[in-house]
Amino acid sequence: MLLSTDVWAGALIRRAELEGAYTTVVKKGDARGGAVIVKAYNTSERTARLYTEATGQDGEPLWIQPVVSETESELDAYIERQRRYDPDLWVVEIEDRQGRHFLTEKVQEG
Repeated sequence: MLLSTDVWAGALIRRAELEGAYTTVVKKGDARGGAVIVKAYNTSERTARLYTEATGQDGEPLWIQPVVSETESELDAYIERQRRYDPDLWVVEIEDRQGRHFLTEKVQEG
């Protein structure tokens, strides 16, 4: 990320809330350089998706779905494994009727 993580997360939260979504930071990591996992929960369908930062084949940053599942318990298990591995990790949850992630960067859907 070019921005510090706390500023970037704040902008994501602001975008989501302006569109009527509910957001929460479940875990705050390193303010300057912590990695981020975004959990997008679709409140209408009761499904969820995870997004994590990655680097594409062209070297450009993008967001990917590390777990191809909509089952929240499987996604939460992945988050817990990552939190044990990376104490600087941020976890941002977004609850939206349409399940939008509000990421403005390139997203590779799973």
